[in-house]
Amino acid sequence: MRTGSRRLHAGGVDARTTLGRHGEELAANHLRSQGFTVIEQNWRCSAGELDIIARSGRRFVFVEVKTRRSTRFGHPLEAITREKALRLRALARAWMRERDASGPIRIDAVGILLNGSTVDRLDHVEGIA
Repeated sequence: MRTGSRRLHAGGVDARTTLGRHGEELAANHLRSQGFTVIEQNWRCSAGELDIIARSGRRFVFVEVKTRRSTRFGHPLEAITREKALRLRALARAWMRERDASGPIRIDAVGILLNGSTVDRLDHVEGIA
């Protein structure tokens, strides 16, 4: 078992998970404010997880969310590698098969920088993969 320096909050949830979930809620609210319909959050299968599944018109939009408190390790969106983007596309196809859904899809990313609980910057990039 790997040990590390993760700080646990009440209920055994680590600080990164708490930060990530907060960022996902902020991103979902942003998407709604832009006219998207959020269908599902945190969908999981054996191959991985999709943070947000939304609709924009007829299009299904699968959104990866990255949240950070600083740019010390770069902008949050820099964490999405080409390999990660391709995995997101494969996960989107798996979600579509599971739901027997059809229609156009797009993979987006939302990067959020927080200052405490305040959003310093929110970047929404469409069509990353």
